[in-house]
Amino acid sequence: MTSSDLHSTTTPRTGTASSHGKTILIGEHAVVYGAPAIVLPVLDAVVTATVTPIPGGASGHTLTSSVHTGPLDLAPAAVMPTVTAVTATLAHFGVTDQGFHVRVDSAVPTARGMGSSAAVAAAVTAAVADALGEVLDPETHHALIQTCERVAHGRPSGLDARGVVTDVPIWFEADGILPVDPGAPVAFVVADSGVLGHTRDAVAAVRAQHDRSPETVDAIVARIGGLAGRARETLVDGDARSLGATMDAAHDLLAALDVSSTDLDRLVAAARDAGALGAKLTGGGRGGCVLALARDADDADRIATVLRAAGATATWTTTIGDRAR
Repeated sequence: MTSSDLHSTTTPRTGTASSHGKTILIGEHAVVYGAPAIVLPVLDAVVTATVTPIPGGASGHTLTSSVHTGPLDLAPAAVMPTVTAVTATLAHFGVTDQGFHVRVDSAVPTARGMGSSAAVAAAVTAAVADALGEVLDPETHHALIQTCERVAHGRPSGLDARGVVTDVPIWFEADGILPVDPGAPVAFVVADSGVLGHTRDAVAAVRAQHDRSPETVDAIVARIGGLAGRARETLVDGDARSLGATMDAAHDLLAALDVSSTDLDRLVAAARDAGALGAKLTGGGRGGCVLALARDADDADRIATVLRAAGATATWTTTIGDRAR
């Protein structure tokens, strides 16, 4: 049975789906050089997509979002990954004769290292499938998200595409991914510096530093990779204090790669002064967000308040390994 046969008698309906942001616990930049990384879901930063069939079977699509409202074929370049999410999913199911209105509501900020484009792609592709009465299997869903991410970023690692659809930490390396099951609930705060991240510039700067001094950068990468392994062990053991120390060490190494900033360092210091067990920049750096480890969910709320007072423009708290929150 072909995809078109499958849908020849299917009446489109309103479809909905959601995803969430992600953050990197350990491994940013080093992952570019083959080191492992650990990705955390940010469950409180939600993206919701609603896909509604346009009456009359029109084939054109429209969008309502914070970036563009109107026909998809008139959307600016920034919306092309979302356009791809719609068209690639419809093509996967062989649907060519039905138009849809797509609404995207996102609490994941752009250019902050939280996986905004991947989260939108994850929600929209799943919502289109739902509108067709279908459910995407995990690997097909991942492939569609990656198709959108290639439009957004050129050569995505797949790290964001995995992080925005998981509810557990993920160990990510070239050989594949593995879930990491925390031995005890761990509470984190993500704080937005209010400064756009400059991942491309930061990656290029690290590359230039590597070209000048490969032994130095390779040594830092190896140490970050070792910290990723240590972080996985402490997560599994439920040893939050050791995990915090690992995060602090990772921030120092990233600063040595010159990917931190005055704003990020200020928020990291504020989190530590507030009693966080550990804090570091997260993502590409030179802007974007910091990640702080709290003792529990209540402590995370308190640290989030301190970070907003210290200049963070937004905060999110997330407790991993606690299904009740």
